[in-house]
Amino acid sequence: MKIARLTTPFLLAALCFLAAPRPAEAHQPYFEDEDWSADRAYRVQDPTVSTALYATLESRTDVDYVTFTGRSGQRILLGVTIPQIAGQENFAPTIALIGPELPTAPLPKRIAAPAGSGALVLAPDPGPATEFFEPFSGTRYWERQEARVTLPVDGEYRVAVWADDRSIGRYTLVVGDRETPGGDIAFPFKLRAYWTPVPAPPETIPSEPTATAHHCGGR
Repeated sequence: MKIARLTTPFLLAALCFLAAPRPAEAHQPYFEDEDWSADRAYRVQDPTVSTALYATLESRTDVDYVTFTGRSGQRILLGVTIPQIAGQENFAPTIALIGPELPTAPLPKRIAAPAGSGALVLAPDPGPATEFFEPFSGTRYWERQEARVTLPVDGEYRVAVWADDRSIGRYTLVVGDRETPGGDIAFPFKLRAYWTPVPAPPETIPSEPTATAHHCGGR
């Protein structure tokens, strides 16, 4: 009976999540339950499927990584939105697509890139961020950068996420735009915990200069 009492609310929430009508910006949500380091990157199964990755830069040295297998000619959507949590008004991470035959672009030394790979850096859009309301979760976000990138060859690709000014905060990395049902069935529970400010880290590290590269912004 104890198990039933614990699991019934979870199952009801999961069923509501799966049955809820999906808006135009529907996506498959997943959360960074453990740090997505270079050695433990999150793997996106299909980069064309609309996937929202809820993650956190929780220290001034944190860099998150996402990987996927791409095909030549695939046009992949990549973007970043910031949840409207107090203190995150100016939080604007940089992202880079790293992989074979991409432009030669210098990256900060702390970014792990396979030997011989290139990189396309997607910097935050300048100026005030556009705001939007996501009715599926009832939450509000600031839109940062978004771009559609055509993959040059078949191969393994990774997306790195970091803050040039070494700030901390929560963000959502969007990969793909083809709507397909799915995602973490524990979404309602995890979103509530996610929607809180990130505790300030104890360390103080000088800001890192912005990488000069093939920056791409805008939608």
